[in-house]
Amino acid sequence: MNHRITVDPQIHFGKPCIVNTRIPVQAVLELICHGLSFGEIIKNYYPDIQMEDIEACLQYAIDLIASEDVHISPEVA
Repeated sequence: MNHRITVDPQIHFGKPCIVNTRIPVQAVLELICHGLSFGEIIKNYYPDIQMEDIEACLQYAIDLIASEDVHISPEVA
């Protein structure tokens, strides 16, 4: 899917992580959700990653949603 994101069953129970780290995509997305900038995330939380890694986390989430099938059932009144 993305060369900066990996899924390894031996790391974080197979949750997607940034390549060559143990940093879960979910953790990065949660920091973004709390309003932190990419620069703040790198400076205050994960100094070993790059802006492109954070962008890859966002793209991973976008790709995951884009590949999801949504089935809507009609409401019964």
